[in-house]
Amino acid sequence: MVSIKDVAAHAGVSPGTVSNVLNRPGKVAPATRERVEAAISELGFVRHGSASTLRAGHSRTIGLSVIDIGNPFFTEVAAGVEDVASDLGYAVILGNSAGSPDKEDRNLRVLAEHRVRGVLITPSGEDPGRLDRLREHGISVVLVDHPAHRPDQCAVAVDDVAGGRAAVAHLLAQGARSVACVTGPLTIRQCVERRDGARAALRGAGLDPAELRVVEAATMTARAGEKAAAELLAAGALPEAVFCANDLLALGVLRALLRAGVRVPEDVALIGYDDIDFAAASTVSLSSMRQPTYQLGRIATELLLDECDNPDTHAHQHIMFQPELVARESTQ
Repeated sequence: MVSIKDVAAHAGVSPGTVSNVLNRPGKVAPATRERVEAAISELGFVRHGSASTLRAGHSRTIGLSVIDIGNPFFTEVAAGVEDVASDLGYAVILGNSAGSPDKEDRNLRVLAEHRVRGVLITPSGEDPGRLDRLREHGISVVLVDHPAHRPDQCAVAVDDVAGGRAAVAHLLAQGARSVACVTGPLTIRQCVERRDGARAALRGAGLDPAELRVVEAATMTARAGEKAAAELLAAGALPEAVFCANDLLALGVLRALLRAGVRVPEDVALIGYDDIDFAAASTVSLSSMRQPTYQLGRIATELLLDECDNPDTHAHQHIMFQPELVARESTQ
């Protein structure tokens, strides 16, 4: 077996420098790091992960817990996470809670058993206790797509109230006066805040926010959007516009409306949220509220690893992005 000492001798550095390349690559000069990495590759060195974990008390892994890995939004977040983690020598363990606090608890226990260095999480509920338990075990936690409500917690989020308000303000500016909101489960914070933003837009336009018709879907998928559209169609008079809490719901609504012979946007204007790739490529290109999805993952990971590696100097940050309206055929 090739040892760290073998790699050090081959690269002309100390064993401590090799250890830093393996565990704290950012602290090693680029030229030296490249020389050590070349020696590792040439000698075929593979470190003993279990032994290094026992020595350090944690592994070179971080956890990422999301509420729906089937949603392209979270796929893009994960890409941002993995790019930063890989650059800094970390692996990522992915957990999908599917919006279930119980499943999230099980996933977090597994991450703790693997002694991950830190956890990035989009919580499925508002109970902070499960995250506090991680922190008690020395595992740093950063919230992703969720604001923090405490000063000792990093978070990267998007202003969903502002996003919902901007989406419905756009529909109203296009002449709509009756608006429906197709949302996912209202146990999900993002759904609640986007709905609240929609009501705020109606109020700001001098309309009664209670007139907003809310259809709560069981999931935030295209199939759930089709079912929501069927409910709107069965009710008789369609609203002049529909705001959906994410693009998958909106694409399902669009498909059901077109199948029923409803013209979009002539009969019903439609806007989604997230601006996933499918939004621009749909039969009628979908207007949407764009989020800096990849950046959410990157910045959250940078904050997490800074907290892990520099606990004495790390400053907790609450970063809030503003979503951006992207108007396409479905509202114009």
